[in-house]
Amino acid sequence: MTGRPASAQRLRDLERLRRVRDRIDREYAQPLDVEALARDAHMSAGHFSREFRLAYGESPYSYVMTRRIERAMALLRRGDLSVTEVCFEVGCSSLGTFSSRFTELVGMPPSAYRRDAARATAGMPPCVAKQVTRPVRNREAPAPSRT
Repeated sequence: MTGRPASAQRLRDLERLRRVRDRIDREYAQPLDVEALARDAHMSAGHFSREFRLAYGESPYSYVMTRRIERAMALLRRGDLSVTEVCFEVGCSSLGTFSSRFTELVGMPPSAYRRDAARATAGMPPCVAKQVTRPVRNREAPAPSRT
């Protein structure tokens, strides 16, 4: 019967991880660090990072950045904010890091996305535009074609 306590502990850990993930989804624009998130899950930072990656397929930092990039894409499609304003609006403190991560996930720099996205999603309901423009995780964005 040693499997039951371990199984129950795993379920408790997954519940804590889900609550932390929900917090990230809500508070993506706030300063979030792994140590604070780990405290919320009642785990050490190292254990939390390993368990989060095991449960969700990416590190906590990567998950936060993906949420920020998703929101940045929506703001850039609106077109009324500069790339720098969007960077800070979504909780990034470094324009360089924001631009690099955006390019990695989306496949183009935020300035090009801002220029092209409004035309590409013109006439589309916002809920559809969000779905079809969702960033790709884990460095899977296709390389831009060179023609």
